[in-house]
Amino acid sequence: MAFVEQHIHDAPTSFWSKYVVSYDHKVIAKQFLWYALFWGLVGGLMSILIRWTLAYPGVPVPLIGNMLFPASGGVVPPDTYAMLFTLHGTIMIFFFITPLLIGCFGNYCIPLMIGARDMIFPTLNMLSFWFAMASGLVLFASLCIPLGGAAGGWTSYPTLSTNIGQPGAGQTMWLISLFLFGISSTMGAVNYITTVITLRAPGMGYFKMPLTIWGLWLTAILNAIFVPVLGAGLLLLTFDRVFGTTFFLAGAAATSGRGDPILFQHVFWIFGHPEVYILILPAWGIVSDLLSFFARKPAFGYKMTALSLSAITVLSTVVYGHHMYTTQMSPLLTQSFMTLTMLISIPSAIFFANWLGTIWKGSIQFHSPMLFSLGVVFVFGLGGLTGLYLASTSIDLYLHDTYFVVGHFHYTMAASVLLGGFAGVYFWMPKMFGRMMNETLAKWHFWLTMIGINGIFMGMMIVGYGGMHRRLYNPFIYEFLHKLIPINNFISYSAFFAAAAQILFIYNLFKTVFAKNYPAAGKNPWGVGTLEWEIDSPAPHYNFKDIPVVKCGPHEFGNPNLTTGRDYQYQTEELVKV
Repeated sequence: MAFVEQHIHDAPTSFWSKYVVSYDHKVIAKQFLWYALFWGLVGGLMSILIRWTLAYPGVPVPLIGNMLFPASGGVVPPDTYAMLFTLHGTIMIFFFITPLLIGCFGNYCIPLMIGARDMIFPTLNMLSFWFAMASGLVLFASLCIPLGGAAGGWTSYPTLSTNIGQPGAGQTMWLISLFLFGISSTMGAVNYITTVITLRAPGMGYFKMPLTIWGLWLTAILNAIFVPVLGAGLLLLTFDRVFGTTFFLAGAAATSGRGDPILFQHVFWIFGHPEVYILILPAWGIVSDLLSFFARKPAFGYKMTALSLSAITVLSTVVYGHHMYTTQMSPLLTQSFMTLTMLISIPSAIFFANWLGTIWKGSIQFHSPMLFSLGVVFVFGLGGLTGLYLASTSIDLYLHDTYFVVGHFHYTMAASVLLGGFAGVYFWMPKMFGRMMNETLAKWHFWLTMIGINGIFMGMMIVGYGGMHRRLYNPFIYEFLHKLIPINNFISYSAFFAAAAQILFIYNLFKTVFAKNYPAAGKNPWGVGTLEWEIDSPAPHYNFKDIPVVKCGPHEFGNPNLTTGRDYQYQTEELVKV
């Protein structure tokens, strides 16, 4: 039941209050969507430059090389290459995935799917976007200063990220940018947690919430706990760079008795491993719902899926040490972290089996959101299995810092989250803009993207198993890696292919949103019973004229006793007994 009285506020009347400094969660969601797509384009172009350099070291980048790198004749220089992979990782994690899945879908879906008129703290919600905007501006400005942006890797370990390893202001601006983004994420997390707890519609218990809300809510809890941990590490590293402190100074222990660069790795990964689940839990929740919606049957093991997501949330807080097996960690600690990491695969396997149970014998409708959801099932299955290899201490000592790790986390964190994000965009586009994206283009987008990303990430695991290390400007100066050149080039060709496929998405999106006389989608084009599909599309500024009363769960499909002429029930309808 709702614990806070919700009022209908007047609609904004000016362009400024409606589209710029808006307190409406739906407008803020769209702001995060455009923000994410811009940074996704920037980060994606950086990945193309990285792959060109690895495929053709010393060869000028065609078309744009002389414009971007005039001093080197159009060739990506080694120091710029380090900056590219640093900012690619940073941008895709913090400035693309986080704004898309948490900023956009979190803001848009939470009030609508729990039956609320807005977030509990609208002003805080507005500020969360503008802090994210300030963060992006600082990062973008770091590209325009002498010596360029940060180049110490997206993890920015000291000493690579100290003044000795990274002179210039670019690394400091990177730290400030992420600190600002951490403030934005913490604001959003507090808002999401409190909104779900206090503004759920009457009758909506926790086990009547859509699994999308479970994923977003658990993500917000992790964000609220662990983003401040990263913020503390960023602040201390900033002090080291700007004020000459020695928190992470290598060798300081031999003189002053203070300072240890390994300390930063502990601080970073205490945040960093929960961050993996911060990014992927929303995608898991979205996919869990969409598989049910388009298989036209109740979600298999709904409660167990929600409890498995909760168990993963808890276990994700105690497994960070598997990122540090090569730092001479005590064997007793490595054994503990290995056991805990293996343990987290159990709830992961449970909800994965529930996905398969939902699909099994369903009346599957292969609309574009379903295709992308099925793609998540495939790539997460591969990525999750490869994680078991890296959880083992003895195997990780060999595979650590190879492209096997890059392939693994791109399968689990990049491919899964990217496909889940596309599924969400295609699914909620009618509700956000009142228009459906072209299904033919969407399906072509899916198949071309799947071919491309599997070529990239499977190839990465193969060359990583062959010993190809990460971060090297030209790994093939080592003769023993020459046999991997054809596979490495195949990875780059797959990346170019996948990048070209995104042109279909961009064209489809912009045509849907901005084309004149585009046909309206209707209130409920997918035939789904969750609360947001009971109101007009696009949703009015107040969401619900009357707060709905929830009487059944979100996945009531295929009940043979329904007399409504449809195969689903709205959550506001009494559950028809089978």
